[in-house]
Amino acid sequence: MEEREPAKTTATKGTDAARKIRAMVKNIYKSCHEAQSQGKKVAYIMVSSQYDEILRAMDIVPLPTENYAGLCAAKRDMDRFLTKAEEDGYSQVLCSYARIGLGFDSLRKELGGMPENAPDGGMPLPDIILGSSGVCDPRFKWFQACGRFMTAPTYSIDVMHPPVHCDLNAVRDHYVQYQKVQFEGLIAFLEKQTGKPLNKDRLWETIRLGDEAWRLWYESDRLRTAKPCVMPSQDHFNVMVPAYYYSGTQEAVDYFQDLVDEVKYKVENKLAVVPDEKYRILYGGGLPPWHTMWFFNYFESFGAVFVIENQYRGFDPVEVPDHVKDPVEYLAWRAFLRYTARHEQAKANSGNPVVEKILDLIQDYDIDGVFFHACRSCRATTIGQIHTKNMLGRYSDLPMTQFVSDMVDLRDYSEAQWKAQIHAFLDAMASRKK
Repeated sequence: MEEREPAKTTATKGTDAARKIRAMVKNIYKSCHEAQSQGKKVAYIMVSSQYDEILRAMDIVPLPTENYAGLCAAKRDMDRFLTKAEEDGYSQVLCSYARIGLGFDSLRKELGGMPENAPDGGMPLPDIILGSSGVCDPRFKWFQACGRFMTAPTYSIDVMHPPVHCDLNAVRDHYVQYQKVQFEGLIAFLEKQTGKPLNKDRLWETIRLGDEAWRLWYESDRLRTAKPCVMPSQDHFNVMVPAYYYSGTQEAVDYFQDLVDEVKYKVENKLAVVPDEKYRILYGGGLPPWHTMWFFNYFESFGAVFVIENQYRGFDPVEVPDHVKDPVEYLAWRAFLRYTARHEQAKANSGNPVVEKILDLIQDYDIDGVFFHACRSCRATTIGQIHTKNMLGRYSDLPMTQFVSDMVDLRDYSEAQWKAQIHAFLDAMASRKK
């Protein structure tokens, strides 16, 4: 890869709400340090593990390790942690989120304290480590490996959903019950660690707040179907923070209400991201390149705007049956319904829920082209991209492109190659419009 001078990594945002996120990210790590000084438990967590409201109900402060890796990349302060993990024997093809986390933990242990000038004050030693099977295997193997650097008790759960071809009515009770048992095991573990029982009334309250925040997030995204685009994808990759890392709090609800109000105002007044919108692009999949988010603005300089995305996407709202009166069972039902929302639609059409989701987004947001990001170290979001792209080609004639780098490891990125691909993609969309 060619040598580069230090460059701007972040993208210019389209909404005031997205500009507020930096302070919320700083507060994640500040809150963890403060919590420990107050005798509260801090837990390493994984995003999309469906246990967020349980933690909030038990006054356990979540410490998102994946988010910290993205922060390090945005600050261009990831190399020392990546290098340390590789010196410890971890392969460069291992998830770079995990490599940053393990490198950070290793360096902190070696130094006997926080690495100097760690972004946002660094991650404190956790009291609890909570993994899950959701999405990929590093979500529990990474935290098992943390045992080399700390003695915090570790617990992992399964987050399960059935294959597309199955009869949902026949398997639903099994999957819901299995997920409930997983949550109950987690709760028993947390009660032992905190020395206090879960208050189910408090859990219902955090669930209510969590559902309301996600409903408002969904509402803000539906407003983005408007033309011209008023909120671009770089904003989405910021506003996901309160949804995932503040879930179950009033702060998240208030944030998304403000976002809805702002987006609605922009739609009503046609306050476009770019004055002359020529192309509407869908971010079709793959973790974003946190080290090089400015590329969104580079597209915009040619009138091309990323108007919606299928990564770190909020779940569509689901309706849990009224007969469910136990909050833990509610969480199990909600997880099942979230992960099977497009199974029936897929069986009737492409056979692939991801393809169905993207086809819906193409239609709803009047898309001109689809962009994929293949992350060299993220198997979960990269394997299957070509297959998805090929399947989409059976149902759509839109130009599609796949860029290659990594979500946080800059060594897998070439600015010259990306710019060449960007112009080729723009040409393809222009040709189709003609």
